[in-house]
Amino acid sequence: MSEYAFDVSIADFEAKVLQPCMQTPVVVDFWAPWCGPCQTLKPMLEKLAEEYQGRFLLAKVNSDENPEIAQHFGVRSIPSIKVLFQGQLIDEFNGALPESQVRAFLDRFALPAAGGNLRDEAAALVAAGQLDEALAKLVEASHAAPEDEAVRLDAADVLMQLGRNDEAGQLLAAEYSKEGDRANALRARHALTVGGADTAALEAKLAANPDDHATRLELSRAYAAQNRFREALDAALTVAVKDRFFEEGAGRKALLQLFEALGGSEQYDDLVREFRRKLSAALN
Repeated sequence: MSEYAFDVSIADFEAKVLQPCMQTPVVVDFWAPWCGPCQTLKPMLEKLAEEYQGRFLLAKVNSDENPEIAQHFGVRSIPSIKVLFQGQLIDEFNGALPESQVRAFLDRFALPAAGGNLRDEAAALVAAGQLDEALAKLVEASHAAPEDEAVRLDAADVLMQLGRNDEAGQLLAAEYSKEGDRANALRARHALTVGGADTAALEAKLAANPDDHATRLELSRAYAAQNRFREALDAALTVAVKDRFFEEGAGRKALLQLFEALGGSEQYDDLVREFRRKLSAALN
């Protein structure tokens, strides 16, 4: 039995729900064994209670065995979810919802994740260009919440921006069950850091022959290895525009690889959208 999800009866409702809800939001799930939608929602809530690690508690009430509690809360159909916090009913819904909607519901009242404020502070420092200070905040946040995958991925992102790619690679080698898509995007960006060529030499070579598409694509990869992503995207786009069929669409493929690599960081969202529009306009 999880410490964050537990069965509750009329005998222990005060001890398990009313008292804890003064400090932590308690999600009360009214269910019954014969209820089909309950069998979908209840395990989902149990999984999320474990994932949220105490940011809310899940109290499961069998409404058939505890009609007094169900009646007190005005439950007329199940599954029925009631949220108690600081002694008050603060939110509720009825019926089984998709997991994405349940997560959005929980996020309205769940307590902040450990290290969450430090992560926000780190993001502000990154935006200000203070990468070393941001990394220090993320290390502190990771110590406070070692299970927080988002914090570790933030740190890998900052390490790459600092050029500390070996350390970033060590972080990215771990398994990320909750942040898999973002981890894969950062791994794709990390792959771009390997084997970056001399940009000055490539720029000189390209200046002598502006139609040398192979060199321009090599220069795009070299820019990406230096975190010069706008220049990398621009170089790849130029190839896609000048000769969309060069090496079976190598310019377009390079852009798509860059889009994937930058997809794990909000700071590049505007840049990716800009070049997606440019690519679409060029190819249509």
